Amino acid sequence: MRLRHTVAAGLGAVALALSVAAPAGAATGEFSYTNETPGGPQRAILADPPSRECVTLPGVAEWTPPAHSPRNHTDSTAVVFTGPDCTGDHFSLRPHTGHGSERLKVRSVLFS
Repeated sequence: MRLRHTVAAGLGAVALALSVAAPAGAATGEFSYTNETPGGPQRAILADPPSRECVTLPGVAEWTPPAHSPRNHTDSTAVVFTGPDCTGDHFSLRPHTGHGSERLKVRSVLFS
């Protein structure tokens, strides 16, 4: 009887450890955007971006043109902002299929 309880407790501990091992602080998938460079438009990708942290888009400084055409292929809602550090006007993009046109100008993003 005691052996059965010990085995059950051990299996429960293993199941709990496996469920906790999943990364909790990242959106899974890719977020992409287009930024204008002297050589022409360039597509950039954020792979598995952090959740609940503002990300100022790489390659899109305040003195350069903003990025456009964001595509959210992550499993989280992405809120894009017109300014760096998640400032300015914002727009939400649904998980997996959310996207914006070339008219949507962005400089930062926050994932739920």
